[in-house]
Amino acid sequence: MATSDLIRLFGTDEPVEPPRLLKAGPLTVELEAGNLRYARYYGHEMIRAISFVVRDTNWGTYAPRIEDLDIQEGPESFRVCYNAVAGGQDQKFSYAVNIEGKADGSLQFAANGIADTDFLTNRTGFVVLHPIDGVAGAPCQIEHVDGSIEETNFPLLIDPVQPMREIRSLTHDFQPGLAVNCRMNGDVFEMEDQRNWTDASYKTYVRPLSLPWPYLIKEGEKLSQKVSLSVSGKVGALEVADTSVSISFANDVEVGSMPPIGFGLHPKDLIATEDSLDLLRTANPTHIVCYYDPGAGHSLADLKRMAAIAHELKAETWLEFVVPTVDRFERDIEEFGHAVLQVEYPISTVMVSPAPDLKCTLPGSPWPPCPPLETCYQAVRRVLPGVRLGGGMFSFFTELNRKRPPVEQLDFLTFTTVAIFHAGDDRSAMEGLESLPYIATSVKEFAGGKPFHVGPSAIGLRANPYGESPMSNPHNIRQAMNCMDPRQRGLFGAAWYLGFVTRFAENGAFAITIGSGVGEFGIVHAKTNYAQPWFDENGGVYPAYHVFRALVDLRDKPLVKLRISKPREVQAIAVKKNGSTELLIANLTGQPKTIRFEQPLSGEVSVLDASAFELAARDCSYFSRIKKPFTDDEAFLNPYGIMRLQSQGDALLRSRCATSSKV
Repeated sequence: MATSDLIRLFGTDEPVEPPRLLKAGPLTVELEAGNLRYARYYGHEMIRAISFVVRDTNWGTYAPRIEDLDIQEGPESFRVCYNAVAGGQDQKFSYAVNIEGKADGSLQFAANGIADTDFLTNRTGFVVLHPIDGVAGAPCQIEHVDGSIEETNFPLLIDPVQPMREIRSLTHDFQPGLAVNCRMNGDVFEMEDQRNWTDASYKTYVRPLSLPWPYLIKEGEKLSQKVSLSVSGKVGALEVADTSVSISFANDVEVGSMPPIGFGLHPKDLIATEDSLDLLRTANPTHIVCYYDPGAGHSLADLKRMAAIAHELKAETWLEFVVPTVDRFERDIEEFGHAVLQVEYPISTVMVSPAPDLKCTLPGSPWPPCPPLETCYQAVRRVLPGVRLGGGMFSFFTELNRKRPPVEQLDFLTFTTVAIFHAGDDRSAMEGLESLPYIATSVKEFAGGKPFHVGPSAIGLRANPYGESPMSNPHNIRQAMNCMDPRQRGLFGAAWYLGFVTRFAENGAFAITIGSGVGEFGIVHAKTNYAQPWFDENGGVYPAYHVFRALVDLRDKPLVKLRISKPREVQAIAVKKNGSTELLIANLTGQPKTIRFEQPLSGEVSVLDASAFELAARDCSYFSRIKKPFTDDEAFLNPYGIMRLQSQGDALLRSRCATSSKV
């Protein structure tokens, strides 16, 4: 039976209904699962998304059942109406939606709902997303709920709390001479900076977090809200949006060298990792970040096995150590130091986090009892004086930004990221890469000159700081807050990893760690308790394995600064290597891309795309073995394809390349 392209690209056969494009003259917006995305005027993005969401008590979003969908379109307007029901087995909320758009750029999204049962929720109502490209740091006018007007700016550095509160409307320029006003009625709204969670947006949402949550909507209680957009300014000043993508080389800009890259290791994956050592050894990781939490039952035997695995892989052993208690934390650290000294193989790096910091404390909420970070760091220095010491958060950048550690005693800061915290669809997961340069800039702002490490990071969540656990995923679906995300196994995951490493490497990370060698966040297949289509029958390595191995091969090589006009669509990284230049390019989209070079390039090229999926899964040396001579001024990448181009001499550096969608 032939492998489907869905498996090759996304690791799952789950079908995805394409969004419907609605048009009203120059106004366009995409209708997707009942909500709106990419409100554009003359092709230029005004608002990233408008959604009516119904969430449970763990911040999970219910998938609504939509009925009676009616779409009416004309040349100058459109209208969408439907009824929906959201909830689980024990509670339900119903609502009716009316959406209207007009050629003057105006758009209205109204929802009227009623609780069919007592309904316990963390949030039910509208969420509006503003993009960050061209918006971060830009002026914004706030109309507050009391009618007052405030002139301010969208945050440039990532705000750890709510940068805007008590909001009735927001107005900003989305193009020179054109502004969009976003008005929100029916409740009090406030904004959070979603770049904290690696979303490419600012989120304005209903019901301030300072109010208690979860909260109860009583049976029969009604809710009525509306979001309206209006455009002002001179349309004549607007240029048609450019659809091309270009990559150029800035040889006069120094961007440092390629950092070391490793992967994470959790004790639950010990057996599968030990069984996969041969394949993981050829991936050549520079370090293994081992997770050690005595409070979760991890033992000295686990610690020894993890260090032995790192030794077998000829990688440095790094530890994430969770201090398990509050009242006896110094004794915990002494016992940890004693355990480390009993490990046969050296441990070069230790990162420390008290257990209470594994969970989030929302802005305005009281901080739980926690050992003083400065005292923890001093204690580790005392019991393990020779290790490199890292501090920060084993959860997301959000928590690091909200609780910034004392850096004086640290060698570096650490944090992780996730791609699907707020949304699980393909575009949201991939476009979140836009936020990573802002994260790098923000952490450097408060790091006191200390370097930063990111990871272990993957598409899915390794833990949920805001609830009991990540979402289970027995049916291999795309879903926010999943632990196991099927795209980890497809070309999508490989392209995402290239974009992830590229963004942090070029923005100063001193080391980068991806999720794992095996398991939910792995690069090598291992049998587990969830289905892995194709791989369970055939085994092998995931496409991300080849990207990981290719990136590790670039370690310590001088990076070449690239300028990419549409980094949401294409990511690339280049280094000078042994008198030549090596370039890795990823197509981050579901559309084919043609890459045109200004002058012919000579060298060797390897391409990993859906057509090579089975071969690459069975051949761990695919990128280094399957090469073709390349002398051309044009190349082509299929959806989520990866290209590895090794030039002869400095021909690549003398060229300029342009990338455009192939028509």
